[in-house]
Amino acid sequence: MDTEDFAADAALFARMRGMWAEVDPVPADLVDRMVAAVAVEDLSREYALLTLVESSLAAVRGDADTATLQFTNGSTSVLLHVTATEGDRRRVDGWVDAAALAIRLTQGDREWSAEAGEHGRFAFDDVTSGMARIRMVVRDADGELHDFQTPQFEV
Repeated sequence: MDTEDFAADAALFARMRGMWAEVDPVPADLVDRMVAAVAVEDLSREYALLTLVESSLAAVRGDADTATLQFTNGSTSVLLHVTATEGDRRRVDGWVDAAALAIRLTQGDREWSAEAGEHGRFAFDDVTSGMARIRMVVRDADGELHDFQTPQFEV
């Protein structure tokens, strides 16, 4: 092909683009919808889903002394058992089904650390009541490290 053929093709493609832009224009919100769709997919990977296994979330705030919560992101699952202790404090017992290298419970600026035992069990003592989040670094079956964090929940 010579230069004239390329120029003719470019002119033809330009006319076709113009025709399609007039006949079937790109929706004005297409980019925003695509960004939102990709963000939702990323959120499903980054954030865990909260499932109340027993009790209800209100029970953590109410008169009940315990609540059991389960979080999963599809590859890692965490089960938490929150128990009221003396002086408006809580004990959080947890189990993770992946090899956890670091486990932290965060509440604002406060942070508690724990190590997972042989069967993935960990615990946090003397936790103040309020909104909290579990963050951990886990090793997957391929040996790769991943961050896992729960949405905020009330202890």
